[in-house]
Amino acid sequence: MAKNKKKKELIIIGAGPGGYAAAFRAADLGIKVTLVDPEANPGGVCLYRGCIPSKALLHIAQVKQEALEAAEWGLKFEKPEIDLKKIRKWKEQVVKKLTGGLGQLSKGKKIEYIKGTAKFVSEKKLKIQPNDSEAYEAEFQNLILATGSVNVSLPAIEIDHNKIIDSKDALELKDIPKSMLVIGGGYIGLELGSVYAALGSKVSIAEMTPGFLPGADRDLVKIFEKEHPFKDLFFNTKVEKVSIKKDKIKVELKEKNGKSSEKSFDKVLVAVGRKPNTDTLALENSGIKVNDAGFIEVDQKRKTRNENVYAIGDLTGEPLLAHKANYEGKIAAEAIAGIKGAAYDPGSIPAVVFTNPQLAWCGITESEAKEKGIEIKVLKFPWSASGRAVAVGSPNGLTKLLVEKKTGRILGGAVAGKNAGSLIPEISLAIEMAATAEDVALSIHPHPTLSETIMEAAEIFSGSPTHISK
Repeated sequence: MAKNKKKKELIIIGAGPGGYAAAFRAADLGIKVTLVDPEANPGGVCLYRGCIPSKALLHIAQVKQEALEAAEWGLKFEKPEIDLKKIRKWKEQVVKKLTGGLGQLSKGKKIEYIKGTAKFVSEKKLKIQPNDSEAYEAEFQNLILATGSVNVSLPAIEIDHNKIIDSKDALELKDIPKSMLVIGGGYIGLELGSVYAALGSKVSIAEMTPGFLPGADRDLVKIFEKEHPFKDLFFNTKVEKVSIKKDKIKVELKEKNGKSSEKSFDKVLVAVGRKPNTDTLALENSGIKVNDAGFIEVDQKRKTRNENVYAIGDLTGEPLLAHKANYEGKIAAEAIAGIKGAAYDPGSIPAVVFTNPQLAWCGITESEAKEKGIEIKVLKFPWSASGRAVAVGSPNGLTKLLVEKKTGRILGGAVAGKNAGSLIPEISLAIEMAATAEDVALSIHPHPTLSETIMEAAEIFSGSPTHISK
């Protein structure tokens, strides 16, 4: 091992949305940054194996679905031909363009980028292992941990990356099986399951809870349930055993009532969630504390118990979302730079499930309001009353605002339907700005747009909605 190199001003381990955001912000603030990641360019799981490739494939799935639905309006296309090779190439081009762009940004900001890994040797020292050269030790003045999360595995199921796959394998899109079982009814399972269903696979879902998306408000989920693309749904069901027999996968299912059954599939996708990626960091040498769930404990500046060591993103707890990591990364960089007031205190973190229809929510949910004893009014505007929604063939939609009963202040909201992910930021901004339902109702929205559904939901608070009865 080479001799200890000079002390680094700021080292960031992990170049995902949190890590590269922290690196770019710190560099802009005049800090000399060393960014360490195994990939050739910044991007992390999100750009290489998560958010971006999955949304590229989901876009293809949506285009196909909308083309088929257009036949009902008098616009009939020939049956789409699926060229997996071209689809994979297009997805890879998207990833290459975006990660390459981040690489150029990194160089432009004079960031030292090390393709490799790093782990703790002591509370103030790291062992850095570049992929193409000898390992060395380096001290740091400040350190940000941003290694993200990894797929959760099931003890009784061995992933062979061929017949039994995880989300990374699913995005490689090697083939389209005739039948597939997705274990997990959360957003990862629903998004990837939707892709394979659109490309011709008969997809079934096995979920231990009573329905899709545990934790989300049920009225929101019901919108998706009306249009979901799946063959069979096994709710309140546990997958007991998975075994490969010839070309088929035998799956033993056990319902909550004790009833067991066996089903056969061509492929099984395990999508039961993600956990913090800390195994490679040697945290036992760091003086950092993790909680019972394995998340690193941090304060509002994202600082750990180890002075001058910060942690961001999926390492610090729910929600495990790229935009939350991005926000935290900037906060950590500003705290290190000594900017007063730098603190993680979001009023709203929006979440989007990019299925068709999309589901999105932010702020407080109905169940959370009930648990906390907050008196709210729930304002729901059905898309069947929206001219734009009906005109684009999406009357099965819903916009909902959760408003403090006494003051009218918007505390939460949700959208289910076409482009919900592009609508939810307005509600999130209203929450952050402490806006009331009246504020939103008095803001003129362009007609005809889906954004009007937010305004019309807000009008319900005053008892005078335009397009629905009181």
